[in-house]
Amino acid sequence: MSSESDGSGTEFGRLVILSGPSGAGKSTVLRQLLRECELPLTLSVSATTRAPRAGETEGKDYFFLTDQEFDQRRRAGEFLEYKEVFGLGRWYGTLRSQVASGLKQGKWVILEIDVQGALAVLEKQEFDPITIFIHPGGMDELEYRLRARETETEEVILARLETAASEMRYLPHYQHEVINGVVDETVAEICQILKEQKEKHPCSKS
Repeated sequence: MSSESDGSGTEFGRLVILSGPSGAGKSTVLRQLLRECELPLTLSVSATTRAPRAGETEGKDYFFLTDQEFDQRRRAGEFLEYKEVFGLGRWYGTLRSQVASGLKQGKWVILEIDVQGALAVLEKQEFDPITIFIHPGGMDELEYRLRARETETEEVILARLETAASEMRYLPHYQHEVINGVVDETVAEICQILKEQKEKHPCSKS
């Protein structure tokens, strides 16, 4: 892919999709990756219809939309992916405009989304995403980690394990597989993957 820019000398960034089952340690890895990787990484801000929680800021934590606003944007095709969570009538989605804006500024925009969201983005064939699937190495290890939290009921744990088993089947759809054993090593591995992609493709046209 040849080098592209927006005409102002700023190279376009890249879209990075990170998925993995609950309990894989994605949030911990992401926080450290954003701090330590030298690339201009930024986490995409999702839109949601749920109410803001104490301390949350519009445009930083989420874009808080009414049900009507979300539905209008969904019908207008403004979302790269969206979903209703746990059947509670709370919707979450990734706005195409937010991704495009970040890429145009030269940022590497990270989407932390589930496999269904990732497939929805890939089906649209936009932004040439780098896809990474992170997991703890197997279902036994995943179950151990979920139980070690001691924060969820047996029913919730079993439901998460069932979902995780389904998600693991989508691993072949991703370009890169990362096993999260030691967080420092996982962060270094993901950062190296992204650096290698930058070397292969200096930038991507949004």
